[in-house]
Amino acid sequence: MIRKMLATAAVAATMMVGGVAKAEVTFKPLENDPEKIVFGIISTESTSNLKSQWMPLIEDMEEALGKDVEAFFAPDYAGVIEAMRFGKVHVAWFGNKSAMEAVDRSGGEVFVQTSKSDGSNGYYSHIITQADNDKINKLEDIFKCDQSLNFGIGDPNSTSGFLVPSYYVFAQNNVDPKKCFKTVRNANHETNFVATANKQVDIAANNSEQVARTEMKQPNIAKKVKVIWTSPLIPSDPMVYRKDMSRELKSQIKAFFLGYGRLGDVAEARKVLGGISDGMGLFMESNNTQLYPIRQLALFKDKLKIEKNAEIGKEDKEKMLNAINSKLADLAILAAHK
Repeated sequence: MIRKMLATAAVAATMMVGGVAKAEVTFKPLENDPEKIVFGIISTESTSNLKSQWMPLIEDMEEALGKDVEAFFAPDYAGVIEAMRFGKVHVAWFGNKSAMEAVDRSGGEVFVQTSKSDGSNGYYSHIITQADNDKINKLEDIFKCDQSLNFGIGDPNSTSGFLVPSYYVFAQNNVDPKKCFKTVRNANHETNFVATANKQVDIAANNSEQVARTEMKQPNIAKKVKVIWTSPLIPSDPMVYRKDMSRELKSQIKAFFLGYGRLGDVAEARKVLGGISDGMGLFMESNNTQLYPIRQLALFKDKLKIEKNAEIGKEDKEKMLNAINSKLADLAILAAHK
């Protein structure tokens, strides 16, 4: 019986995109294994900064696989998700929210996840403002909602820049950012950090990785910013590949990541990893189950939004909430048995 329940729940989980059940999205199947691997990198920073961090690893991957490996950058997270959907990207570094989209829409599959150079696993979402802003020192200070503040939020497919603050900061406090602030603009973590430091926005969503990286690379900018809110721990970023590549090629790719920094020139590989983000550690075994907490978070956000929407009729609201509660129950079973 439990197997049947788990199978049903697994099907339901794969049909959830952004916390809402949608019709299955068709991705373009690969006809054969790619002759050249295209490695997608989400736009957390400027392309030039991301290239300097990731190209050494990509070059090592190329040598290990005996295949050409090409980096793919896009101006937003959706560009990498869609490129994977149409078979233009075969492996990608995602955050959990964008990985969920890639799994649901783009034929993706989580195979490893990142860790920190100190061995820790996870990071945090932040709300930041200027260090010298004595009027904003805690989360409650941004909720005067007189449309006097400019707010920088992350990419819509960002976990720490969008999904986590959308739920914990706004949904749980019954605040609509578009009604609360003068302006709300989407940008990557680096852009939002610099915009806050330069007083182009009053507050912004960000994360602990960007804070730590800026402290390392641009301490003069970092000292202009302070953190006023910190989220619960977010799981470390997943690496995703197209699930319809051959088992042999997927095994080779997975072996490269799990061996990187453990086998061969360990010191050089760990130096490369240490230069990515705020200091990346070894890659760890993972799979799609690491996305369960993110799916639950997206559903809880939708549930709160529906509960507080007075424009939805009682009967319709009950149906919508029952559907979400059913999905949450399925995910609870999956999470308990992963």
